[in-house]
Amino acid sequence: MKGLILSGGKGTRMRPITHTAAKQLLPVANKPILFYAVEAIKDAGVNEIGIIISPETGADVKEALGDGSRWGIRIEYIVQAEPKGLAHAVKTAQPFLGDDAFVMYLGDNLIKDGVKPLVDRFNAGKADSLILLKEVANPSSFGVAELNGNGRILCLEEKPAKPKSNLALVGIYLFNKNIHIAIDAIKPSRRGELEITDAIQKLIDMKYHVDSHILTSWWLDTGKKDDMLEANRVVLDEMEDFNMQGSLEGNSVVSGRVHVGEGSKLLNCTVRGPAVIGSDCVLENTYIGPFTSIGDGAHVSNVEIEHSILRENCRIKDFDGRIVDSLIGVNVELARSHAKPVAYKFMLGDDSKVDVV
Repeated sequence: MKGLILSGGKGTRMRPITHTAAKQLLPVANKPILFYAVEAIKDAGVNEIGIIISPETGADVKEALGDGSRWGIRIEYIVQAEPKGLAHAVKTAQPFLGDDAFVMYLGDNLIKDGVKPLVDRFNAGKADSLILLKEVANPSSFGVAELNGNGRILCLEEKPAKPKSNLALVGIYLFNKNIHIAIDAIKPSRRGELEITDAIQKLIDMKYHVDSHILTSWWLDTGKKDDMLEANRVVLDEMEDFNMQGSLEGNSVVSGRVHVGEGSKLLNCTVRGPAVIGSDCVLENTYIGPFTSIGDGAHVSNVEIEHSILRENCRIKDFDGRIVDSLIGVNVELARSHAKPVAYKFMLGDDSKVDVV
């Protein structure tokens, strides 16, 4: 079996952060989302993984993942020139996949239990496809499945106005070689894309066996800012240990499940976990509250931060209020001026969002 991870797409829902970075490289608990996908597939015993990349962000993905040797696997990169749908991505990857069965994983998804149980079930059974489903409150925003009493798929619809169930397709699929026959038999949707739901429906129409598994643990699609913060919260909440590799100075107090990286210095700070502080950070006179991740090289002083993600090399100082529910990009500088009269000064890029309360 092989793995196929989709890491293309333009990440429009995460702009301006994704103007300069692939959305799958955004960090959750200080680790790129894409790494979770690679590790989940590797832990399932799959050692050959193809990564679908876009011309715009592919170089960054290659630089981050390398050839896979850090995980003891082989990674091959496959350029999808245009984002023409998930089935189009599979079609683009067909030379890599050959006739092998494969697990396809959307690179901006996280699931609690990984994919090993699904891979084991698929390899032990006779299904041509196994798709992962999850009950959701807003099924019209997803591909939706209708099942019979035995868990077999009756039909699939992509973002239906009137869903036939509340079972959404999670971004993880298992296929054998017959999916290529189905993809060759479908046409682009009204969106101009080759939809994976149409391809799976074609498998069903052609009397192939499509099975399902309903996920009961958490699943997170990190496509928006609030989704990223929720993923960060969930992953940090499952952190079990305390790991202090930096130094505490002055009246610093650290409590709960907290990781502090090498070379980081905390002076007169209070940190309440779960929280992660990267390497070579400097924090002074600062409060870090639960569910906060701070990237490597950040400098933070005279600030209160909670339930937020700060990326690498941020510079934040002298805020009177508390920063909450925020996603702050690489090399961002935030400072409070004490000049009079009091006023706000901004330099914001395209698609920025600011709430002043």
